[in-house]
Amino acid sequence: MAALTACSGGSGDAGGDTVRIGTTEASDRSWEIFEDKAKDAGITLDVVNFSDYSQPNIALSQGQIDANLFQHLQFLGEYNTGADDDLTPIGATQIVPLGLYSQKHQSLADIPRGEEIAIPNDPSNQARALFVLKGAGLLTLTGDNPSPTPADIDANASKVKVTPVDAAQTALSLASVDGAIVNNTFLERSGIDPASALYKDDPSSPAAEPYINTFVTRSEDKDNATYLELVKIWHDPEIQAAVREESKGTSVEVERDGAQLQQILSRVEKGIRSAK
Repeated sequence: MAALTACSGGSGDAGGDTVRIGTTEASDRSWEIFEDKAKDAGITLDVVNFSDYSQPNIALSQGQIDANLFQHLQFLGEYNTGADDDLTPIGATQIVPLGLYSQKHQSLADIPRGEEIAIPNDPSNQARALFVLKGAGLLTLTGDNPSPTPADIDANASKVKVTPVDAAQTALSLASVDGAIVNNTFLERSGIDPASALYKDDPSSPAAEPYINTFVTRSEDKDNATYLELVKIWHDPEIQAAVREESKGTSVEVERDGAQLQQILSRVEKGIRSAK
Protein backbone atom coordinates (compact mmCIF):
# COMPACT_ATOMS: atom_id res chain seq x y z
CA MET A 1 0.00 0.00 0.00
CA ALA A 2 1.24 3.50 -0.77
CA ALA A 3 3.07 5.33 1.99
CA LEU A 4 3.67 9.04 2.51
CA THR A 5 5.53 10.43 -0.47
CA ALA A 6 6.77 13.89 0.37
CA CYS A 7 6.14 14.95 3.92
CA SER A 8 7.83 12.36 6.10
CA GLY A 9 10.11 14.03 8.60
CA GLY A 10 7.84 17.04 9.09
CA SER A 11 9.51 19.43 6.68
CA GLY A 12 6.46 21.68 6.64
CA ASP A 13 6.47 21.91 2.85
CA ALA A 14 2.89 20.93 1.98
CA GLY A 15 3.31 21.47 -1.76
CA GLY A 16 2.51 18.26 -3.60
CA ASP A 17 2.21 16.14 -0.44
CA THR A 18 0.04 13.01 -0.44
CA VAL A 19 -1.27 11.68 2.86
CA ARG A 20 -2.88 8.26 3.10
CA ILE A 21 -5.46 8.60 5.87
CA GLY A 22 -7.80 5.99 7.32
CA THR A 23 -11.36 6.48 8.53
CA THR A 24 -14.61 4.59 8.98
CA GLU A 25 -16.73 7.43 7.57
CA ALA A 26 -15.27 8.19 4.14
CA SER A 27 -18.72 8.52 2.57
CA ASP A 28 -19.68 11.45 4.82
CA ARG A 29 -20.05 14.88 3.23
CA SER A 30 -17.55 16.30 5.74
CA TRP A 31 -14.84 14.07 4.28
CA GLU A 32 -15.60 15.22 0.76
CA ILE A 33 -15.18 18.83 1.88
CA PHE A 34 -12.06 17.90 3.85
CA GLU A 35 -10.46 16.46 0.72
CA ASP A 36 -11.27 19.64 -1.23
CA LYS A 37 -9.92 21.94 1.48
CA ALA A 38 -6.75 19.87 1.82
CA LYS A 39 -6.23 20.00 -1.94
CA ASP A 40 -6.54 23.79 -1.82
CA ALA A 41 -3.68 23.72 0.73
CA GLY A 42 -1.53 21.56 -1.54
CA ILE A 43 -2.23 18.26 0.22
CA THR A 44 -3.74 15.30 -1.60
CA LEU A 45 -5.69 12.96 0.67
CA ASP A 46 -5.72 9.29 -0.24
CA VAL A 47 -8.66 8.25 1.95
CA VAL A 48 -8.84 4.60 2.99
CA ASN A 49 -12.19 3.52 4.40
CA PHE A 50 -12.42 0.71 6.94
CA SER A 51 -15.63 -1.10 7.88
CA ASP A 52 -14.07 -2.69 10.97
CA TYR A 53 -12.93 -0.52 13.89
CA SER A 54 -10.14 -2.98 14.71
CA GLN A 55 -8.24 -2.34 11.47
CA PRO A 56 -7.26 1.39 11.17
CA ASN A 57 -4.77 1.32 14.05
CA ILE A 58 -3.15 -1.88 12.82
CA ALA A 59 -2.85 -0.38 9.34
CA LEU A 60 -1.29 2.77 10.79
CA SER A 61 1.16 0.85 12.94
CA GLN A 62 2.22 -1.26 9.95
CA GLY A 63 2.78 1.82 7.77
CA GLN A 64 -0.05 1.01 5.37
CA ILE A 65 -1.52 4.46 6.11
CA ASP A 66 0.03 7.65 7.47
CA ALA A 67 -2.68 8.80 9.88
CA ASN A 68 -6.21 7.93 10.91
CA LEU A 69 -9.27 9.77 12.13
CA PHE A 70 -11.98 7.54 13.57
CA GLN A 71 -11.44 7.02 17.30
CA HIS A 72 -11.54 8.65 20.71
CA LEU A 73 -8.70 8.56 23.21
CA GLN A 74 -10.16 5.74 25.29
CA PHE A 75 -10.31 3.51 22.21
CA LEU A 76 -6.74 4.47 21.32
CA GLY A 77 -5.60 3.75 24.88
CA GLU A 78 -7.17 0.30 24.79
CA TYR A 79 -5.40 -0.40 21.51
CA ASN A 80 -1.99 0.89 22.62
CA THR A 81 -1.98 -1.01 25.90
CA GLY A 82 -3.24 -4.21 24.28
CA ALA A 83 -0.83 -4.09 21.34
CA ASP A 84 2.11 -2.55 23.24
CA ASP A 85 2.07 0.27 20.71
CA ASP A 86 2.56 4.03 20.95
CA LEU A 87 0.28 5.54 18.33
CA THR A 88 -0.05 9.23 19.16
CA PRO A 89 -2.87 11.81 18.98
CA ILE A 90 -1.84 15.08 17.32
CA GLY A 91 -5.07 17.07 17.29
CA ALA A 92 -8.69 16.97 18.42
CA THR A 93 -11.85 16.98 16.31
CA GLN A 94 -15.01 16.61 18.38
CA ILE A 95 -16.86 14.77 21.13
CA VAL A 96 -20.13 13.08 20.32
CA PRO A 97 -22.40 12.07 23.21
CA LEU A 98 -23.29 8.41 23.69
CA GLY A 99 -26.96 7.70 24.26
CA LEU A 100 -29.47 5.11 25.44
CA TYR A 101 -32.32 4.42 23.01
CA SER A 102 -35.47 2.30 23.18
CA GLN A 103 -38.28 1.28 20.88
CA LYS A 104 -40.38 0.05 23.79
CA HIS A 105 -40.16 2.81 26.39
CA GLN A 106 -40.53 6.59 26.43
CA SER A 107 -38.56 7.31 29.61
CA LEU A 108 -36.01 5.78 31.98
CA ALA A 109 -38.73 5.26 34.57
CA ASP A 110 -40.65 3.06 32.12
CA ILE A 111 -37.86 0.48 31.86
CA PRO A 112 -38.85 -2.48 34.07
CA ARG A 113 -36.47 -3.93 36.62
CA GLY A 114 -34.47 -6.88 35.39
CA GLU A 115 -34.80 -6.09 31.70
CA GLU A 116 -32.06 -6.24 29.09
CA ILE A 117 -29.96 -3.42 27.60
CA ALA A 118 -27.64 -4.05 24.65
CA ILE A 119 -24.22 -2.37 24.82
CA PRO A 120 -21.20 -2.33 22.47
CA ASN A 121 -18.79 -5.15 23.18
CA ASP A 122 -15.48 -3.44 22.29
CA PRO A 123 -13.66 -2.50 25.53
CA SER A 124 -13.64 1.30 25.29
CA ASN A 125 -17.22 1.76 24.12
CA GLN A 126 -18.41 -0.95 26.50
CA ALA A 127 -16.88 0.91 29.43
CA ARG A 128 -18.41 4.20 28.30
CA ALA A 129 -21.80 2.50 27.87
CA LEU A 130 -21.66 1.21 31.44
CA PHE A 131 -20.92 4.72 32.67
CA VAL A 132 -23.91 6.01 30.67
CA LEU A 133 -26.17 3.43 32.31
CA LYS A 134 -24.69 4.30 35.70
CA GLY A 135 -25.38 7.99 35.07
CA ALA A 136 -28.93 7.11 34.05
CA GLY A 137 -29.46 5.38 37.40
CA LEU A 138 -29.92 1.95 35.80
CA LEU A 139 -26.65 0.36 36.92
CA THR A 140 -24.45 0.29 39.99
CA LEU A 141 -20.77 -0.47 39.49
CA THR A 142 -18.43 -1.90 42.08
CA GLY A 143 -15.07 -0.23 42.74
CA ASP A 144 -13.62 2.55 40.61
CA ASN A 145 -12.34 0.70 37.54
CA PRO A 146 -11.76 3.38 34.82
CA SER A 147 -12.54 0.75 32.16
CA PRO A 148 -15.34 -1.31 33.69
CA THR A 149 -16.71 -4.49 32.17
CA PRO A 150 -19.95 -6.34 32.94
CA ALA A 151 -18.00 -8.15 35.67
CA ASP A 152 -17.91 -4.83 37.57
CA ILE A 153 -21.71 -4.55 37.72
CA ASP A 154 -23.37 -4.95 41.12
CA ALA A 155 -26.27 -7.07 39.87
CA ASN A 156 -28.27 -6.88 43.09
CA ALA A 157 -28.14 -3.08 43.18
CA SER A 158 -28.79 -2.59 39.45
CA LYS A 159 -32.13 -2.15 37.71
CA VAL A 160 -31.13 -3.72 34.38
CA LYS A 161 -28.96 -6.42 32.87
CA VAL A 162 -26.59 -5.83 29.95
CA THR A 163 -25.87 -7.86 26.84
CA PRO A 164 -22.66 -6.96 24.97
CA VAL A 165 -22.99 -7.13 21.17
CA ASP A 166 -20.98 -5.83 18.25
CA ALA A 167 -21.32 -2.04 18.12
CA ALA A 168 -22.89 -2.26 14.66
CA GLN A 169 -25.60 -4.56 16.05
CA THR A 170 -26.75 -2.35 18.93
CA ALA A 171 -29.29 -0.45 16.83
CA LEU A 172 -30.54 -3.68 15.26
CA SER A 173 -31.01 -5.13 18.74
CA LEU A 174 -33.62 -2.51 19.67
CA ALA A 175 -36.47 -4.66 18.41
CA SER A 176 -35.63 -7.46 20.85
CA VAL A 177 -34.34 -5.66 23.97
CA ASP A 178 -35.67 -2.92 26.23
CA GLY A 179 -32.93 -0.50 25.24
CA ALA A 180 -29.53 -0.18 23.61
CA ILE A 181 -26.52 2.08 23.85
CA VAL A 182 -25.91 3.11 20.24
CA ASN A 183 -22.83 4.90 18.90
CA ASN A 184 -23.59 8.02 16.89
CA THR A 185 -22.11 6.40 13.77
CA PHE A 186 -24.95 3.89 13.65
CA LEU A 187 -27.83 6.24 14.46
CA GLU A 188 -28.24 7.74 11.00
CA ARG A 189 -27.67 4.40 9.29
CA SER A 190 -30.55 3.00 11.35
CA GLY A 191 -32.84 6.02 11.04
CA ILE A 192 -32.66 6.82 14.75
CA ASP A 193 -33.17 10.44 15.81
CA PRO A 194 -30.48 11.43 18.38
CA ALA A 195 -33.10 13.61 20.07
CA SER A 196 -35.00 10.45 21.01
CA ALA A 197 -32.31 9.31 23.46
CA LEU A 198 -33.68 8.49 26.89
CA TYR A 199 -30.33 9.54 28.35
CA LYS A 200 -26.89 10.55 27.08
CA ASP A 201 -23.58 11.55 28.63
CA ASP A 202 -22.41 15.17 28.81
CA PRO A 203 -19.68 15.95 26.24
CA SER A 204 -18.71 19.13 28.09
CA SER A 205 -17.92 17.30 31.32
CA PRO A 206 -14.25 16.79 32.31
CA ALA A 207 -15.15 13.10 32.57
CA ALA A 208 -15.71 13.15 28.81
CA GLU A 209 -12.07 13.95 27.98
CA PRO A 210 -11.22 10.30 27.18
CA TYR A 211 -13.89 10.44 24.48
CA ILE A 212 -12.36 13.28 22.48
CA ASN A 213 -11.97 12.11 18.88
CA THR A 214 -8.53 12.68 17.40
CA PHE A 215 -6.17 12.60 14.47
CA VAL A 216 -3.62 9.87 15.20
CA THR A 217 -0.16 9.15 13.74
CA ARG A 218 2.80 7.00 14.57
CA SER A 219 4.78 8.53 17.43
CA GLU A 220 7.71 9.51 15.22
CA ASP A 221 5.35 11.61 13.06
CA LYS A 222 3.64 13.59 15.82
CA ASP A 223 5.38 16.84 14.83
CA ASN A 224 4.93 16.40 11.07
CA ALA A 225 3.93 19.81 9.73
CA THR A 226 1.68 18.45 6.99
CA TYR A 227 -0.28 16.25 9.39
CA LEU A 228 -0.68 19.16 11.79
CA GLU A 229 -1.93 21.29 8.90
CA LEU A 230 -4.66 18.70 8.29
CA VAL A 231 -5.82 19.15 11.90
CA LYS A 232 -6.20 22.89 11.27
CA ILE A 233 -8.06 22.27 8.02
CA TRP A 234 -10.53 19.97 9.80
CA HIS A 235 -11.67 22.92 11.90
CA ASP A 236 -12.64 24.93 8.82
CA PRO A 237 -16.19 26.30 9.39
CA GLU A 238 -17.57 24.56 6.29
CA ILE A 239 -16.30 21.18 7.45
CA GLN A 240 -17.60 21.76 10.96
CA ALA A 241 -21.03 22.67 9.60
CA ALA A 242 -21.09 19.36 7.72
CA VAL A 243 -20.03 17.45 10.85
CA ARG A 244 -22.83 19.04 12.87
CA GLU A 245 -25.34 18.19 10.16
CA GLU A 246 -24.15 14.58 10.00
CA SER A 247 -24.42 14.23 13.78
CA LYS A 248 -27.81 16.00 13.74
CA GLY A 249 -26.39 18.74 15.92
CA THR A 250 -25.00 16.47 18.63
CA SER A 251 -21.25 16.78 18.00
CA VAL A 252 -19.27 19.30 20.03
CA GLU A 253 -16.15 20.72 18.38
CA VAL A 254 -12.98 20.36 20.47
CA GLU A 255 -9.72 22.21 19.91
CA ARG A 256 -6.94 20.59 21.93
CA ASP A 257 -3.36 20.36 20.73
CA GLY A 258 -1.25 17.23 20.61
CA ALA A 259 0.51 17.84 23.91
CA GLN A 260 -2.80 18.15 25.78
CA LEU A 261 -4.22 15.06 24.12
CA GLN A 262 -1.08 13.07 24.83
CA GLN A 263 -1.39 13.96 28.54
CA ILE A 264 -4.99 12.73 28.59
CA LEU A 265 -4.00 9.57 26.73
CA SER A 266 -1.22 8.93 29.25
CA ARG A 267 -3.77 9.08 32.08
CA VAL A 268 -6.14 6.82 30.18
CA GLU A 269 -3.45 4.23 29.50
CA LYS A 270 -2.26 4.34 33.11
CA GLY A 271 -5.82 3.67 34.28
CA ILE A 272 -6.22 0.78 31.85
CA ARG A 273 -2.97 -0.85 32.96
CA SER A 274 -3.75 -0.41 36.65
CA ALA A 275 -7.12 -2.14 36.18
CA LYS A 276 -5.56 -5.25 34.62
